[in-house]
Amino acid sequence: MQVIRKPTRMLSGVTIVAVMTHPYPCPHGKCIFCPGGVEVGTPQSYYGREPTLMRAVENNYDPFYQVQSRLKQYVENGHTPSKVELIIMGGTFLAMPLDYQEWFVTQALEGMNQFPEANKKTFTYLEDAQLRNENASVRCVGMTVETKPDWAKEPHTDQLLRLGATKVELGVQTIYDDILRFTNRGHSVNDSIEATRILKDAGFKVVYHLMLGLPKSDPDKDLEALKTIFQDPSFRPDMLKIYPTLVVETAPLVHLWKRGLYKPYDTDTLVELISEMYRYIPKWVRVMRIQRDIPATIILDGNRKGNLRELVEKRAIEKGIMINEIRYREVGMVWQHKGLT
Repeated sequence: MQVIRKPTRMLSGVTIVAVMTHPYPCPHGKCIFCPGGVEVGTPQSYYGREPTLMRAVENNYDPFYQVQSRLKQYVENGHTPSKVELIIMGGTFLAMPLDYQEWFVTQALEGMNQFPEANKKTFTYLEDAQLRNENASVRCVGMTVETKPDWAKEPHTDQLLRLGATKVELGVQTIYDDILRFTNRGHSVNDSIEATRILKDAGFKVVYHLMLGLPKSDPDKDLEALKTIFQDPSFRPDMLKIYPTLVVETAPLVHLWKRGLYKPYDTDTLVELISEMYRYIPKWVRVMRIQRDIPATIILDGNRKGNLRELVEKRAIEKGIMINEIRYREVGMVWQHKGLT
């Protein structure tokens, strides 16, 4: 009997397969906190050492081979992938050329259709790949796409539906227009509100990316932002990713930091702030992530603790805060909390 390594990878019942698009510039320019981009040879918003990105580079950013490589890793770890959630990473996917979007999704699906015995890649249409996948041994049961609020309007939503997407990660980052302007985010709060409405009306699950400690913000403003996101019906995402702002050498923010004009939150501040946020996160929301997967060795300033979520949950319990979000209450995760796995 083969020992299953990393069982948490499939505790939710699906196999996560993340793939990365080729580096492509954002139309609006570059956000000051962005560590990546074509000028440093990486997809937008990625610094270069993420496992998904390294796998993409090894496979020349080809989605077919990225999918095949990841599925093989699961098998080697004792898993039997059958239901896949495909996550398309690499920046604002919908800002890329339409023919590239269609090719990318088609080849990712073909990577599943032909697993484990991959035939030589041939041209195929998106609709044909989707049809074959319905009866494949490895089926795509969910597809997540990253985009910015200004690239999530009606035409973009129509394209997402055609590609087969089911979930959209929106880079909202903050609900303060002055911070969005200062960080050169390229969208407004109204864009976030409109994108949320359009995506929900079209039936998508909506994930917000929320950044803490951006320039011109503070813990009180960040806490108020989270309260507003769940109290104001104009927002209310289904899921949340919380990303503390970090200083790295390749992000323009480093210049403000070197001049003493910016200081990110330290670990203690983040633990107190995020644990307090748990008071206001409803039970119908899933907190998918609490920090970026960035090695401490390249972080110039900011949190370097790799177990930030664990520290936050421990502090919330110490403060008597009930953690209601879905991931914490999920059966497999509850076993871990109680030391049963």
